[in-house]
Amino acid sequence: MTGIALFLYRVFDFKQVPLLMKNLILLPLLASLVFASFISASGQETAGVLPVKASITDSAAASSSERPLTEIYRVGVGDVLDIHLLNSANSKSSTLFTVIAGGMIDLPIAGGMISVAGLTPDEIQTIISTELKRRAVAEKAQVSVGVRQYVSHSVMVTGLVVNPGTRFLRREMVPLYVILAESQLRNDSGRVIILRGGTPGQPHDLSDPATLNLTVQSGDVVTVTSRPQEFYYIGGRVNYPGQKVFQPGITLLQAVLAAGGTGKQDNKVEISREGTDGKLVTINYTIKQIKSGAVQDPKLQAGDRIEVSK
Repeated sequence: MTGIALFLYRVFDFKQVPLLMKNLILLPLLASLVFASFISASGQETAGVLPVKASITDSAAASSSERPLTEIYRVGVGDVLDIHLLNSANSKSSTLFTVIAGGMIDLPIAGGMISVAGLTPDEIQTIISTELKRRAVAEKAQVSVGVRQYVSHSVMVTGLVVNPGTRFLRREMVPLYVILAESQLRNDSGRVIILRGGTPGQPHDLSDPATLNLTVQSGDVVTVTSRPQEFYYIGGRVNYPGQKVFQPGITLLQAVLAAGGTGKQDNKVEISREGTDGKLVTINYTIKQIKSGAVQDPKLQAGDRIEVSK
C-alpha cells in the first residue's frame, strides 16, 4: 500500500501544488487503499472457512496401508454410514448418512459436506473428531463411525450355484469360500474361473483347498463350471480293462476293483504318470501289500496308466 502511494507521489509533479491541495489528494487515496486491503484480507479469511477440509494423520493412513486388504473396508458411493456422537447433546440426532455421488456425506454438525470416499471408518472418525474440535463443537464427544449398509463393493456370481447374483463385500478383499457359501455350490460344480478387469483367470479345481482360499475383490465375476470329464486307463490282468472315468479321490485298489478285480493277491501293479518334464514316471505296487496295510493305497490322478501283471 505504501509503495503505491510513493509511486503516485513521484509520478505527479506536486511542487507546483499548494500543501493544502496535496493533503486533499493524498488522504482520500490512502483511505481507499486501506479499505481495499481490508476487504481483500476479509475475503481471503472467509474463503478459508467455508470448505470442510478432510485430512487424516500420517499415522492413521500408515496404519490402514499396513493392514491386509482382507481386514479393511474403504467407503464408497451408496454405502450407509452409522455415525454416533457419544456423550453429546446431539447423540439423539439422526445417525445414518448415505455416501452420495462425489463420495460425500452431509454432516451439518461438522460443517456440512465431507469427502469420505476411499477412506476407512477409522479414518473418517479421525476427520470428524478433528473438525468438531476445530469448530469447538461437542469437543468432549466420542465419535463412532461404522458401516450400516455395504453397497459400493460387489461381485457377480454365475454358473453352477443355487443362488447366483450379486454379492456385496464387507472388506476390500474376501476369501472365495465366503462368496461360495452364500451362493451354495451345486452338486455338479467342479471348477471356478475369476474374471478380473475383463480378463478371465485360469480355472481352479474346487476340490483343491487352495482354491477356496483365493481372494475376490470388487468388480470380479465368479463363474462356477463343471469339471471336464477326465479319464484313467487300466489294462493287464483285470476282467474289464480300458478307459475309465476319473473321479477325484479314487485309489488304486478301487480302480482295480472297478475293472473287475484280479485273480491273485500277489499281482504286481504299475502306475505310470507324466512328470513335470512331460516324461512318464512309473511306481510299482503289489495288491497284497496294499490289502495288508503295509503300504498306503495310493490316490490316482487323471491320466494315470495302470497295468496289472503277474
